[in-house]
Amino acid sequence: MKIFTIKEMIAAEKAADNAGISYMQMMEAAGKAVADAIIARFPAAASRIHILAGTGNNGGDGLVAARYLAEAGAAVTVYLHRPRDVETDSNYAKLAAMGVEMSEETAVSHQNTHAADILIDALLGTGAARPIGGRMGDLLRVIQQSTFSGRVIAVDSPSGMNCDSGAVDPLTMPADLTVTFGAAKRGHFRFPGAEVCGELLIADIGIPPTLPAVANVPLTLMDTKTARKMMPKRPLNGHKGTFGTALIAAGSNQYWGAPLLAGRAAYRVGAGIVALAVPAAIRPTIAGGLPEATYPVVREKDVFSAATVELLLNGRPAHALLVGPGISEKAGEFMDALLSHADELPPLVVDADGLNLLAAMPNWAEKLPPNSILTPHPGEMARLMDVPLPQLMKMDRVTAAQEMAKKWGQTLMLKGAYTVVAAADGRVTLLPFANPLLGVAGSGDVLAGGIVGLLAGGMDGWETAVLAGYLHGLAGEIMAEKLGDAGLLASELADGLTTARKQVIG
Repeated sequence: MKIFTIKEMIAAEKAADNAGISYMQMMEAAGKAVADAIIARFPAAASRIHILAGTGNNGGDGLVAARYLAEAGAAVTVYLHRPRDVETDSNYAKLAAMGVEMSEETAVSHQNTHAADILIDALLGTGAARPIGGRMGDLLRVIQQSTFSGRVIAVDSPSGMNCDSGAVDPLTMPADLTVTFGAAKRGHFRFPGAEVCGELLIADIGIPPTLPAVANVPLTLMDTKTARKMMPKRPLNGHKGTFGTALIAAGSNQYWGAPLLAGRAAYRVGAGIVALAVPAAIRPTIAGGLPEATYPVVREKDVFSAATVELLLNGRPAHALLVGPGISEKAGEFMDALLSHADELPPLVVDADGLNLLAAMPNWAEKLPPNSILTPHPGEMARLMDVPLPQLMKMDRVTAAQEMAKKWGQTLMLKGAYTVVAAADGRVTLLPFANPLLGVAGSGDVLAGGIVGLLAGGMDGWETAVLAGYLHGLAGEIMAEKLGDAGLLASELADGLTTARKQVIG
């Protein structure tokens, strides 16, 4: 699945029209998709449906939906933002011939809005470019102040939402369901826009995916089908060596839980062997919590030093190395020494304190092995970029991740709601999860462990980050069905990776 900017969507529709799929055909498919979505979810035949139709293509989509809903037996009323002409507007003419009730939008009142079961917002769609005012503002203000308690369905996007930036007009009606066409838009996954879309349904309107205007769009949306294709094979004659050794350098006298969570997650995604290198003071406790792991004998008592690097390099060969969870910001000497041996390291994942230690180094990106995996949350990302966090938060997350992955020559996972994974070669994907249940201490340690566990099996770095992120997010969704939006323990999330993995395999 692709995720478009407004400009890319306009180009795709134009290319489709040039290829023989007319705008009218696409409008017919779009309106039918809205009607089909409503019929599939609600008792449409017994519903009173009011449709707010704008003057452009979004309004045309609404008129097509009105026809299909009326044919399904719904009591449909269309409110037109501006008068339409039966001579030039075939969709309007068809509704008129059917006897569907139509009025100007000025007829909308508190009383008749309250009378509707379903309200379809087909006013602006992706056309929002400035604050809503005038008659349309008056209309939306009436609805906002009304006692309407039914369902709101947005056509393409809630009116007043910017489909690039995700900015939302104060008069925007939050939707229960948004049916968007051809592809999702970036604004659907940027806040505050993401909060007003409700359920997002992406409807096919006949635009061929092979058109260059579609195929060349870089941003993709991760899904289960793609995850299934990425999933490493598990041969029947495989053994622990087949599935790789994940080496995790984590923990300090301050942070005991991070190594356990990362190691547990690495095993849960399929690593054959997990070696936990942890400071001596916490090793007995950690070993009791995860007896399945091996434990290189680190001499340092509380925090890693340069001497730890020699142990990691000369110990049992590993197929992937995770550095960072809980190692403390006092481990700068260790990080310097580790990167001085960059050409000797297995594929590398840097997380948590490891990222903060990187950010403190001059020219840190030049010291890393190429195509390492970096997993910053926004605060860590700001430190790596050396910009204030408020400045980063104003940036387009996708663009920032793309540009930095290319600049640094690394795979970059910018975490948060709708995590972005960008590769140095330009590949970029969005994970379809925004789940407050995952906002719990240790969640990032589980994710990092999942990444190194898959990486140890020999996967490509970018695909590893994408798949591990998807399994992590899916495990959160599965747990949310049981727990709601709070109360998750990170250890439960780690164990939930097996359920997510099984669901992906099918």
